[in-house]
Amino acid sequence: MPDLSTVTALRDARLPARPRRSLSQRFVDVLAHGPRRAAVVASDATLTFQQLDRRSASVAATLAARGLGPESVVGVCLPRSSQLVVGLVGVVRAGAAYLPLDPTLPAARLAATIRESGVSTVLVDADTERHCASLPGIQPLRVGECTPSTSFRDVAVHQDSLLYTMYTSGSTGRPKCVAVTHGGVADLLDALESAGVVGDEPGRVGWNASVAFDASVQQWTRVFRGDTVVVLDERVRADPAELTAFARRQALTDLDITPTHLGVVLDHVDPGGNGVPARLLVGGEAISQGLWDRLCRLTATGRVRAVNLYGPTECTVDATVAEITPGTAPHLGEPLADARLYLLDTALRAVADGVPGEVYLAGGRVARGYRGMPGGTAARFVADPFSGAGERMYRTGDWARRRADGRLEFLGRTDDQVKLRGNRVELGEIEAVLAAMPGVVQVAVAVREDCPGGRGIAAYYRATAPVDAAELRAAAVERLPGYMVPVVFVAVDSLPTTLSGKVDRVRLPAPAPPGAGARPPHRPPVSRNELLVAAAWSAVLGVERVGTDDNFFHLGGQSLLAIRVAARLRRSSGHSVPLVAVFKNPRLGELAAYLDTLSSPVVERHG
Repeated sequence: MPDLSTVTALRDARLPARPRRSLSQRFVDVLAHGPRRAAVVASDATLTFQQLDRRSASVAATLAARGLGPESVVGVCLPRSSQLVVGLVGVVRAGAAYLPLDPTLPAARLAATIRESGVSTVLVDADTERHCASLPGIQPLRVGECTPSTSFRDVAVHQDSLLYTMYTSGSTGRPKCVAVTHGGVADLLDALESAGVVGDEPGRVGWNASVAFDASVQQWTRVFRGDTVVVLDERVRADPAELTAFARRQALTDLDITPTHLGVVLDHVDPGGNGVPARLLVGGEAISQGLWDRLCRLTATGRVRAVNLYGPTECTVDATVAEITPGTAPHLGEPLADARLYLLDTALRAVADGVPGEVYLAGGRVARGYRGMPGGTAARFVADPFSGAGERMYRTGDWARRRADGRLEFLGRTDDQVKLRGNRVELGEIEAVLAAMPGVVQVAVAVREDCPGGRGIAAYYRATAPVDAAELRAAAVERLPGYMVPVVFVAVDSLPTTLSGKVDRVRLPAPAPPGAGARPPHRPPVSRNELLVAAAWSAVLGVERVGTDDNFFHLGGQSLLAIRVAARLRRSSGHSVPLVAVFKNPRLGELAAYLDTLSSPVVERHG
């Protein structure tokens, strides 16, 4: 078993010794130092800290009057507005917890979430009240109509008191409701400050994420440290050109954004990074090599600082931070303060440097678990064998390894490993190979049943300049086993995203059926080897007429069929035809020309 020094090296120091401040205590300090500074900027209103104090106190007092306090959960269903921040701060000051409900979701989904959560009070406005007004047992509370209160005092909470519950994206099965504490979020702000991720002086922070996505916690709670929270409305979020213009107008200093979203936004930014906020906090999914390189060029100007933040919802948003600087490749960096990261095998043993292991996270920001799912909690939140009694760690389901330079390299999800024709396929590895190609800025790979030739791998890519699919296939052939080479490459203008800004694989377009595109003018095979290849293709693909300019993969070819072609050509030509030759020479004429270069036929040995 590897020495436990491997584990120890992946731990980070505790937070500096100082009195722990709750979010409410932070707010009191901020209010004392700058009551007339802007706290919230939104399309409906701009609020000073003094105004935010008064309005959030009204919400908190109303909640308290309803008997809602520590361990009570309040639904928050408000549009992206100043009222959303008022409502959230009010819940915090009441000592309660919030359940974020994004009003842009389908009404049926919102209703189901409200019912399952068991909340009785939901903060709304006149428009969003319709989502819950008809639900039995639900009491809507309009934020703008809460009774003003001048005598309310913030409810004291323990660091282990519940702050929010958030449903993880449930692509399959029942969504999991993660329970996160007040102390976890207070620690997060402390850790970001300790690592220098956020500035010493108050900034102007763009709130970009959906309230139902955990990255929003790191964004809107910046108000508790004196930053101005600038709320991006749906129109701005959806339009990359408008977002960059908005960032300039509002003089944003910080923007938290997913790689998928950022890749599109950077298309509207000049090489010097004019208009880009001084700090880009990138997280939510892996950063491709292409995007990493673009960010390195931006940071080289000295005008922009970019960091890669990694962490699951179950560990209070962020667990590691990596500086994106020239001369580096994508990596996760090091754990933030008060977080511990282990790379372990299936027996919970530390893996050696360079060996892939599953990421386990421990420390003060590990969530309580999943509400109402003791089995799921027990499976993912396990005892930490490397720390004291009672310590827990979270099993992330992510693969990573420690490189020779000491940096952590993300390798993908354990559930991205799929079986395809008996072979184990890691989708993240395929994406990394394609994303490293010049001009390619985004890649998504999926196993689909509707690929040409049946179940296979489809690769979707967005490029800043025309990229030939043949080049991508050649790169894949060079670096991947044949069974991991995509059957089809689909160029897209943009990749569909989920509410949280991640690539939505379910909405990727169906690949074109075999022969759907315009086939080249027919040039019949003439030479001996052209006729041999044509015969093999016709037999394997079930296509009667093929020409020298036809493409094997455009006609429905895939890795299993390529194996059959190679075997047929070996028998008919007498030459040893490796599988890689079929992938490298997808056109009939190219493969025939390859056969022309072979001189010695195979001598069959029987014994």
